Amino acid sequence: MAITAANGVTETLGSDLPVVLAGMGGVARSELVAAVTDAGGFGFLGMVREPPTLILREVEALRRRGYGNFGVNIIPASTAPELLESQLATIIDLHVPAVTLFWDLDTRVVGRLRDAGITVVYQVGSADEAIAAERAGAELIIAQGVEAGGHVRGTTPLRVLLPEIAASVRVPVLAAGGLATGTDIVAAFALGAEGVVLGTALMATEEAFAHDFHKARLVAARGADTVLTGAFHINWPPGAPVRVLKSAVTARQAEAAARTVIGEEEGRPIYLNSTDSPLRSMTGDFAAMALYAGTGVGEIAAIEPAAARLRRLVAEAEAQLAAVRPLALPQSSSAVCYVDEFAGAYTGTLTAAELAAELAPVAAELAALLRDAPPTDDLRSFPPAALRYAPWLLALGETTGAVPPRPEPASARRLVERLGALLPRMAETPLRQMLLELRLALDRELRAAPQPAGALA
Repeated sequence: MAITAANGVTETLGSDLPVVLAGMGGVARSELVAAVTDAGGFGFLGMVREPPTLILREVEALRRRGYGNFGVNIIPASTAPELLESQLATIIDLHVPAVTLFWDLDTRVVGRLRDAGITVVYQVGSADEAIAAERAGAELIIAQGVEAGGHVRGTTPLRVLLPEIAASVRVPVLAAGGLATGTDIVAAFALGAEGVVLGTALMATEEAFAHDFHKARLVAARGADTVLTGAFHINWPPGAPVRVLKSAVTARQAEAAARTVIGEEEGRPIYLNSTDSPLRSMTGDFAAMALYAGTGVGEIAAIEPAAARLRRLVAEAEAQLAAVRPLALPQSSSAVCYVDEFAGAYTGTLTAAELAAELAPVAAELAALLRDAPPTDDLRSFPPAALRYAPWLLALGETTGAVPPRPEPASARRLVERLGALLPRMAETPLRQMLLELRLALDRELRAAPQPAGALA
């Protein structure tokens, strides 16, 4: 399907686009949520461990400006019980439309929110967690890859985790972790996502509440400048790694022996090794704070309005898909039914059912090439060598309705051979032309740079 088409995510959240602002603690305030909403996306206020007075202030700020469709992000596992109770009561009293939850599954919280008519979105790091969250009542699942900035739940690359989770649950799945380009969005959709969550890409914007020091560091950084570390842990349960930009703090082998104050926010001390990141409202040694960043940070070249960045990424994604999609073929939720208009016994070519059976392994091979691409030094969620397969995979699924089975180890050469055997049996249609162009592109790559023995050979 097209990136801009309505789907389970947009229907559940009531947004125009399946693009979601991550509820980054401290960073995602009303100004940023409003900007994302203006561009058609959906925004979550980052209210992790924040007092109910701030939740009330930010919600009212949005509603005064005419914004009624947004969410709030809280994390029960990192919040004191009394504060969590106050947060929940406030959110329910305010009739907030949606809430994102993260870390340890708290079924009581999920049930309480659902009983209040609030949409529950749960971010997870494994397929088992996704299944448990769905059973608890989550209506959307966020699959968070290890490339994500901030607290990272799992250890699996997004390109591996996403199809596993999408195949494990019935509710719509969103992808999160290192997404920073339009092609990243296409790749996420190609592997089963119905939406994407952007964090770092929307932190480096004019409206984000992050301090300018943090934003400047994001612009200057590359993916390889990020590290997954346990250095920042105060305020969180043990064993909660975060992805941040490398610093003197992450380079140290041991934490400070005693709590050391390195900053201040409205009378509240900021401690060395705490999970606080630099905000506009803070003063202190920002370089020693948690400078959260996902591995897609290298794609961020400037600070710009959030709406402009979101619209550009969506436009890039649509352009990538349009470049390979056989636009002349009628589209529907089950587009394979149209193939009978061009093929069958009358023409001596494959029938719709036969073609669908032949295309399933083609889609599986493309998915495997995207999933199994070797990682690169910049730690990107989707290595550039694999991203070229994403538009073809998404366009193929959109056109035929074929759903890739669990893919076998990838082989570009095997895919060329498979397409070579399939194409002569297909009628002259836009779909055949698309697959012919795919075969020619793969063949050129193999001839220009022969693949060594291995996953992509």
